[in-house]
Amino acid sequence: MEIELNAAQSVGIAAVPALVLTGLHLAAPRIRSLPLVPEHYLGSFAGGLAVAYVFLHLLPEIAAGNEAIGEALTDILEPTPLLELAIFFVALAGFTVFYGLERLAAAHGERDRPAGGRPNGDAPVDASGPAGVYWLHLGSFMVYNGLITYTMALRVRTGLLFALLFTVAMGLHFVLTDRSLQEHYPRRFGRHGRVLLAASLIVGWALSVAFAPTSTLLVALLTALLGGSVLLNVFKEEVPTNRTSSFGWFAVGLVLYSLLLALVTAVSE
Repeated sequence: MEIELNAAQSVGIAAVPALVLTGLHLAAPRIRSLPLVPEHYLGSFAGGLAVAYVFLHLLPEIAAGNEAIGEALTDILEPTPLLELAIFFVALAGFTVFYGLERLAAAHGERDRPAGGRPNGDAPVDASGPAGVYWLHLGSFMVYNGLITYTMALRVRTGLLFALLFTVAMGLHFVLTDRSLQEHYPRRFGRHGRVLLAASLIVGWALSVAFAPTSTLLVALLTALLGGSVLLNVFKEEVPTNRTSSFGWFAVGLVLYSLLLALVTAVSE
């Protein structure tokens, strides 16, 4: 059910999921270490949720954005097959940028890490290489987080249940993203990276207060850019081949989220 909210109301309500996501970011290490929730079960369950979100909500949302761009530009440009691919090029750009940053971090980690990953058997080496690599990688995730909360008001206007499901999927996704960054940068990320990522969520929401996302073209482009980034991060972190995982818990998360999303979609019609 689409809710008739003005921009100010939707931005005000979006503050709640923004604060929830911020809290989950800060609490990620504690969530991963809960004694009754083994990390590989949590990771597999979160992976199922995120994959269902990608295929059943994110990809259709990007396609809908492509139609919106076509309508917005119909008086300026003549529709062509190439123009119809524009939104997907933006999504591809988001995917590629995050993949390149991930490979950059991994390459420096392998180059700077001794055999076994620990110098003299002591604490883990910070796989960050030059400080610029760390700040570039962290900065890209800060932009990523900011886009999530900047566009949150639009999800609220689509429907509160859609916004709730999105918040659940992204919250668990953040827990696993936190794990990846902690592994790449065990010293630097623990000191200030997590706090900066949490703060970027608040900044993204604050920007939506000052500059509400109302342009159809801008919203479609931002959604596509975010979508490409989410695709990379979901399949990199939440469909692991190199970590202990549970297909059963993955299937539970995927089926549960699919059913909830189908139910919410049916109710909203």
